[in-house]
Amino acid sequence: MLRNKRLIIAILAAVVFGTLATVSVSRYLANVQAYTTNLASVVVAKVEIPVGSKIIAEQLEVVQYPRSVMPEGTFPKVGNNLIGRVAVAKIAVREPITEARLAPVGAMGGLSSVIPEGFRAMTVKVDDVVGISGFIMPGTLVDVVVTIEPPENSAQKEKVSKIVLQNIKVLANGQNIDKPKSEREAERVKAVTLQVTPEQAEKLALAGTEGKLQLVMRNSVDQGDEQTPGANKSSLLSGERAMPVPEPGIAGKDAKPKVAYSAPRRPRPVALAPRPLTVAPKTEAAAPPPPRRSIEVLEGAKKRSVDFP
Repeated sequence: MLRNKRLIIAILAAVVFGTLATVSVSRYLANVQAYTTNLASVVVAKVEIPVGSKIIAEQLEVVQYPRSVMPEGTFPKVGNNLIGRVAVAKIAVREPITEARLAPVGAMGGLSSVIPEGFRAMTVKVDDVVGISGFIMPGTLVDVVVTIEPPENSAQKEKVSKIVLQNIKVLANGQNIDKPKSEREAERVKAVTLQVTPEQAEKLALAGTEGKLQLVMRNSVDQGDEQTPGANKSSLLSGERAMPVPEPGIAGKDAKPKVAYSAPRRPRPVALAPRPLTVAPKTEAAAPPPPRRSIEVLEGAKKRSVDFP
């Protein structure tokens, strides 16, 4: 009887554990099937693809990507609609290839593929000073300042320095149209290519012919318009007031610079006019009262003095 009870308990335990295992396996297979159904084929970059280069098949591979996080404009397979296209932005390793990262079909590689519609690329000769010691790289925003002689019929007779172009994007420095791997390493170049409109190209050509150009680097976030009156010798010699230095990376007019602490100045001593000395008037000393007459009276063992008027 005891043996039968043990057998029944073992059989029931086996049935329970078998049922649990079956349920767990079924749920796992259902989750795998659901996850597999949620995946889609996406073409990604096998190696880093630089800006302006034509894409070849050896640079691509197909992976499974979750549909919930898949970006728009991807390609499901490597085909003719992808091979030979030009990258208008750097594509990192394992990054999906999207339509927004590619130039239109038929575009040639190189600098022309990264110029937006309606813009032009114009090269400016620079040196270590004009090129900000080589720190101007593709993608940097700059302002163009020109120092020029005013027209003969103008009331201004002195040389004037003026910002003529603002918020201009740098397309290339030298023959490099892509940022280097280490942006902290400055590269000395002799020419910088700027992205300008046709009207801006005319101004830039005239400024480079008639005056001396200077590039002023901007913060990539600060793209506001600044109107200045320009500077000449008179305004240059009028002096300038010291301004607090803002924290690095702060952009926008709403950012308040941190003012360095300065000890309060001690007030200068004020010289007071000497006060006139006042001398108190001399007063005559009062005459002492006349001495009064007195006699000594002996009363037994006591002695006392009696005054007379």
